[in-house]
Parts: sequence; C-alpha cells; structure tokens
Amino acid sequence: MRAVPRTVTIYDVAEKAGVSISTVSLVMNAPHRVSATTRERVVAAAAALGYRSRSTPSARGTNTVRVAVAAPFASYPSYLRRLAGMMERARSRAVDLVPYDLPSAAAVEHPLLDALPTRPGIDALIVMGVPLGASALRASRAARLPVVLVDVRRRRAAAGEPPHVLVDDALAGRLLGEHLTDLGHRRVVFLHDPQRSADYVSAGMLRYKGLSEFLAIDRLAAGTPEVEQRLIDHVRRGATAVVGSHDGLSARAWGILHAAEIRIPEDVSLVGFDDGDVAAALELTTVHQPFEETGAAALDIALSLASGRESAVGHVELEPSLVIRRSTGAPSDV
Repeated sequence: MRAVPRTVTIYDVAEKAGVSISTVSLVMNAPHRVSATTRERVVAAAAALGYRSRSTPSARGTNTVRVAVAAPFASYPSYLRRLAGMMERARSRAVDLVPYDLPSAAAVEHPLLDALPTRPGIDALIVMGVPLGASALRASRAARLPVVLVDVRRRRAAAGEPPHVLVDDALAGRLLGEHLTDLGHRRVVFLHDPQRSADYVSAGMLRYKGLSEFLAIDRLAAGTPEVEQRLIDHVRRGATAVVGSHDGLSARAWGILHAAEIRIPEDVSLVGFDDGDVAAALELTTVHQPFEETGAAALDIALSLASGRESAVGHVELEPSLVIRRSTGAPSDV
C-alpha cells in the first residue's frame, strides 16, 4: 500500500527557513513588513517544499487559475481600465483576478517593488506601473511564479526580465505634437506629475520626448504649490497650448484656466493623453490609449505561463491613436 504524501504546512516552511510561523504569514500577506533577506529565505523555503504549488487549487476544489494583479489603482484610473480588459478576457475562463493596490511610482524615492504582493494559491502575477526590484525578480524565480509586467520601463533592463506589455508612449507624444504643429502652435506647456526617482522611465517622460520633436516646451510639475499661477503665467507669456501628461492633469488645467477667464480653445488649446470619460465630457483632444487591450494581452501571457507553456511573446507594444475634439479648435483659431 503506497503512502499518501503529507501536505506541507506553514510550520514546515517556518522550520526550513528558520523563522516563526508569524513571520511566514507576514511574508505571504504583508511582505513589505519583512526585510528583503528574510522574505527571500521564506520564499525559497516555500518553493523548495512545494508549499505554493500545493496551495494552488481554489477553495472550490476546481482548476481555477488565480492571477494577482498589482498596480497603483487608487492613483491612476488608467490601471482600472487595464484591469477591466483582463476581467472581460477572464469572463469565459476559469480565472480569478486578485487585485492589490500599490503606491504610485512617481510619489516615492525608491519605487522598485522588492516584495511580491502575493500569497499562497496565486498561480501568476501581473504588475502594472511599478518596476520590480532585483530581490522580487529572484523571489519570483525561486517560487516558480510567472510574472508579466505592464507599463513598466526600467532605465537598465534587468537580467531575466519577465515578459512585458506596453503602449508606444513616444508615438503618442508625436501624434499630439504633429497635430498641434499643424494647427500653428510652436510653444506649449507640458503639465506632468512630479517624479522623485530616476529608477524608471515613466509614460509621461516618453510622451514629452515625442512631443518635443515638434514643439518648444515649458515643463511644469503639477505637484508644486505655485502650479496655478505658473500655468497662467506661461500662457500669458506666449504658450498657445497646454498639454497634460494624462487627462486627469488636463482636467485640472481646465479648471485653472477657466477660473482665470482664459478661454478654451479661443485663447489656448488644451490636450491630454488616455481618452477616458473625463476627456469625452470635456470634449478634450487627446490620444486614445488601448488600455483594455494591454490588460487582455497581459492576462493571455500570464495564463500561458501559468499553464506551464513558454509564452512565444516576450514583448508586446500596442499603438495609440489621436482623437480630435473641440479643445483644440480649428487652424484659423490659433
């Protein structure tokens, strides 16, 4: 009679890693509260014992695949649109999506994600908008956890970097730059989120790069206390258009300009990036980003990797498109 293999427990992981069961629990549920060295030791012990793989089946006893999705959801609505694309793709499949909210990479000095935001039972991880640090990459490999990155760009590519899905943000900037140039604009204000770290390349940086191929640009960080007065000053000194690095900032600029009785588009044009509900409501010229499509593509890759198949796609880059509305007026209005 063949013996039934014993189920690996949290006690086994704690013993092998040389830590308490409470520390193992913290690593699984609140990894940011545990040092990187201890996290890696616990993850390595769990992987060696097969703890994660034996925890994978769902509570319903089905073959449902559980995919963790980590992003700064509370900071940027665009990540909710990417999640919506994943949800639509998952609707006809046995897939559970488990969201984790992360701090915005722009708001912290060290944005690299060193703690994997997962717990036992997760089959794959999708990280959006926040780069993975070296220890997180090592931990994902030790745990045999497939990872897919969305909207994540490092200044220097790390060895063994996971598959990633992007939108061509430099092209987005060029599309708006060409449109504004055709309307007669030569100098614009670029309103962007402040970025405290140089560890990553933001979408806003690439949009600025594309825009600058066509126009002279006055850069203005939205986080400064004097941003309202400085924006008005730039416009009154000759800038003929204001570009928000995303539609939320364009909406903020709309309010500032309206309060100063500066008319849109008669006195100044206003444009943005993303093309969400705010842009439609304000009749804002913007660049449509295929966020839902990037989410669906990322989930397809994650499911392929979770099933044990090597994904044939390591890099997906989708193209944006220009959407012209009332906020830029007509060429004769400039």
